[in-house]
Amino acid sequence: MDLQLSGRVAVVTGASKGMGLAITRTLLAEGVRVVAASRNSSPGLDALAGPDLVHVPVDLMSPEAPERVINRAVEAFGKLDILVNNAGGPPPGVELPRGSFLHASDSDWQAMFEFNLFAVVRAIRAAIPHLLESDAASIVNISSGNARQPAPINVDYGAAKAALNNLTKQLSGEFGPQGIRVNAVLPGVTRTEWWTEDGGVADKIAAQAGADRETVLNKIVPEMLNLSTGRFVDPQEIADAVALLVSPRSGSTTGAEFVIDGGLLKEV
Repeated sequence: MDLQLSGRVAVVTGASKGMGLAITRTLLAEGVRVVAASRNSSPGLDALAGPDLVHVPVDLMSPEAPERVINRAVEAFGKLDILVNNAGGPPPGVELPRGSFLHASDSDWQAMFEFNLFAVVRAIRAAIPHLLESDAASIVNISSGNARQPAPINVDYGAAKAALNNLTKQLSGEFGPQGIRVNAVLPGVTRTEWWTEDGGVADKIAAQAGADRETVLNKIVPEMLNLSTGRFVDPQEIADAVALLVSPRSGSTTGAEFVIDGGLLKEV
């Protein structure tokens, strides 16, 4: 299927690893010119180097950073068609999971919303004037299944992502008539470095369960969460959904929440 993306210009945040890297790689393969924003580069991102990729080293916790990334895209490629707000999760220096609502202080909540909501708001605010000039403008916000599934673990993160879903709906209603489609992708547990790296969440669960990392990833967590597929989501599955959503082939899709979670969410 031709996604009709060749020659488009995209900004992808959190692009150095995990879902962001998969999204960046997939869009480049579809002929998109990509400005990849992340605090640092990575071997995976370096491997994609070429004339259609610009890396902007930036800390999105800085209020001026999102606008700087958007401006760099227009400066490098002359326009902007696509914004993928992928950066999220624990803010720099914060470790998750948290076990209770009582474990997060005011400053923890503020940092979580700064990274997962306010940075997105600033990026979208800076992008909209440029997206209005595109003939196929699209914004995709990477949210989380936690936005729909309240839990005592990581309450501040879930609340920030729920706010992001609300923002997605509002923006879709306001700017859809002006040609900007806005959608959200809600991943479930996804096999990213946050889980798999040394000292990551899988290792922490393994230490508590008296198991090894691969048993945690392949058996314990899928069974604990009752995943219908019996496995973690692959980052490429998120990237494929994003590529379809930003394509003109999805021209009637806006205000939607695409859940890609291996069957984690069971409600109607």
